[in-house]
This record gives sequence, structure tokens and C-alpha cells, in this order.
Amino acid sequence: MRVLVVEDEERLAHTLRRGLELEGFVVQLAHTGADGLWRALEETFDVILLDIMLPELSGYEVLRRLRARDVTTPVLMLTAKDGDYEQADALDLGADDYLTKPFSFVVLIARLRALLRRRAAPQQPALLTVGDLVLDPARRTVHRGATALTLTPREFGLLEFLLRHRGLALTKVEILRNVWDAHYDGPENVVEVYIGYLRKKIDTPFGRNSIETLRGVGYRLIDAAGTGDGQLEDETRSTQG
Repeated sequence: MRVLVVEDEERLAHTLRRGLELEGFVVQLAHTGADGLWRALEETFDVILLDIMLPELSGYEVLRRLRARDVTTPVLMLTAKDGDYEQADALDLGADDYLTKPFSFVVLIARLRALLRRRAAPQQPALLTVGDLVLDPARRTVHRGATALTLTPREFGLLEFLLRHRGLALTKVEILRNVWDAHYDGPENVVEVYIGYLRKKIDTPFGRNSIETLRGVGYRLIDAAGTGDGQLEDETRSTQG
């Protein structure tokens, strides 16, 4: 899940980023209203955390312009103002929720997950599946048949991205941009490493080979039935990235 945090207090912004990433979110930061508006219009996010008191453009103005451009991304307002009129103004402009600083991080995560559940489009199933592999984004659970699987937040985010684009060829750059960070500048082979981790959990124990390596392109998630040779082939691919 991609989150845009528009917050001019850099220490708070980076604290939010670290905490959200530990929960499996991909986080993009903006420190001014103008930058936040630009990112929200140019990129796709699942939810936006928007401070009200921002340089260049206020959070109210950012929200007003987003809704005027028919951007329907859920917006949770973050502010030090604790008044009925401020909350009413934010909600009237199109905010989906409102949280006053200081706030509990546990409550923030719960509010975000509630927004994401309400956000789920009718055409997108609540569960993401391929064959007997099932991922529940809301409950953050993964099963292969009747077997529950334990994934790290990064592995979960990678699998969710593959499932949402199942059957499609995905490049390493696309995966890094959506699962790591839009401006990630580290080595691309980190994708190979995590693909290997994921295969060992969702495929190898079950004799499956659902993550295809497309040489020179990237990866693709498919519905692969278990075969006697599937496990050996999968282990070979895991060693090759």
C-alpha cells in the first residue's frame, strides 16, 4: 500500500515513515503543500496523510485542489488544531478522517486500515488469489491452501504487488518503485534476493513455481499447479534470482 505523507515537521515525517514502513507500507514524503499537491497529482497512492499547517499551500488548499481535480484518494488530515470548526472545514472540503496531534501511532494505523477497507473498489476482490495462494490485504494474512504462511512486511508487500498484477511481466524498476520507494537508489539485485525469500515460503515447500523469472525483463506471478519437478525447478531459480 502506497502512502503519501505531507508534513513539514521533518522529524515527525521521518518518524511516520519509519513506523509505516515497518507496517508494510511504501511511503513517499513531501514537506510543503505545493510538493504534496504535485506528488498526489502525478503519482498514485492508496491514502494520503495531510497536515493542515504547511508552507506554500495549506492542507486545506491542497485538499480543495485535489478534489477539484477529481482525485478520490482517501485523505486523513493531521493537525495540531483541535477544534470543531477545523474538523468541520476539513470534512466539508473532502477529507475522509481527521487526527489531532499528538496522536497514538496504533490509532493512526487503525484509521489508515479502516480507510483502505472502505476504499476497496468493487471490481477488486477483498482477497487476492492465484490458484490456492490467498492474500488478505485487510487482515495481512497469507495462505497456501490450508497452510498459513508468515511473511515479513517487505515480503508481504512484494507478494501483494505481484498478486495485484498477476499474469503481467513486472520489471525490477517497477517493483522497486512500488514496493520499496519511488526514489530508491540502491542495488536492483535486492529484488532478486526478496524474490528468492518469497519463493522459499510460498512455492518451494509446496512443489510450486508460481513466480516466473523472465530473463532480461523481470518477474511474473502465474497460477502454477504443483508437480514433482516443480520444487527442484523453483529451488534452481531461487539460486539464480
